[in-house]
Amino acid sequence: MKEITVEELMTMKNPIIIDIRSPIEFNDGAIPGAINVPLFTDEERQEIGTIYKQVGQAAAKWRAMELVSPKIPYLLQTIKSFNKDGELIIHCWRGGMRSKAVVTFLEFAGLYSWRLVGGYKSYRNYILEKLPTMLPSQAIVLHGLTGVGKTEVLKILKQKGYAVLDLEEMAGHRGSIFGTIGLGDGYNQKTFDALLFKGLQEIHGSDYFLVEAESKRIGKAVQPEELMTSKFKGINIYLHSPIEQRVRQLVTEYVLPFKDQPWYLEKISVSLEKVLRRIKDNDIKKGLMQTLEDQNYPEMIQILLEHYYDPRYDHARQDYEGEFFDIFAEDPIDAADKITTKLKELSVRPQLVLNNQF
Repeated sequence: MKEITVEELMTMKNPIIIDIRSPIEFNDGAIPGAINVPLFTDEERQEIGTIYKQVGQAAAKWRAMELVSPKIPYLLQTIKSFNKDGELIIHCWRGGMRSKAVVTFLEFAGLYSWRLVGGYKSYRNYILEKLPTMLPSQAIVLHGLTGVGKTEVLKILKQKGYAVLDLEEMAGHRGSIFGTIGLGDGYNQKTFDALLFKGLQEIHGSDYFLVEAESKRIGKAVQPEELMTSKFKGINIYLHSPIEQRVRQLVTEYVLPFKDQPWYLEKISVSLEKVLRRIKDNDIKKGLMQTLEDQNYPEMIQILLEHYYDPRYDHARQDYEGEFFDIFAEDPIDAADKITTKLKELSVRPQLVLNNQF
């Protein structure tokens, strides 16, 4: 049986990673790009676990065999369908019986694969150990009031070849009370860490990284202490845009793609209720509730910017030690162009050669 360690996996080009854990395990945290081909359903896994605790290991193994046997042809055919350009890597939680069994089945069928030693648990431990050591030496931090389009600017700069970490994308959350609209429930810590590791792999060799001035917690995920420290000591670019443009940007991002969805009004209502609890001015509260009733989202956004978000933003600036450079722009495209000019003045060049692992 061929085996591979996590360290060896990290050096492979285009591995085909097959995660055979149950869907609930996979959804709780997975190697980015892995394909879930579960050996057991969630219910079957629970049943086997119950038998193991109440009866014993031998009975649990026998029941597992009974459940898996009819599935073997389908499982092998499914895995075979992914066996194209790259090495097959099979893993479960700890690299134990499940992955050993599947690799053995594949060998009997003439399909050769690697078993990941230690499974997902080994991968998780590996990235947690490596993350603090992977940060480029210089952080360039993008600041600005809500709606200036910081995330959009970072995406444009990434397309230009700059080394960018999009933390909101990694968290599946926009970093505000309304941050999950259209994005589901946001990612948990395991997924965030895995995507951060992947992002740092992609910019390996760069002496800087561009990042947004997010709070330490983004939705369900918390940034590593080393990342926060690097940001606090970084170069700071403060982006300014007219409030009319900021409202348009937020309407484009939060309203237009989703407003006709059946869940949208309820989602906005729940999020707005959280904001209303923090606003003391009754006139402002009444105004916001009226915009909700009228579904006048542009007006709602402007009130929120002027009376909730903007007054709460600038205090966070005090945490950053480095010099600030102000950029005034009409929209994210204009902002990206002006930031590119400023970065050239600061001798920051695009990082065009990126690591392609994973």
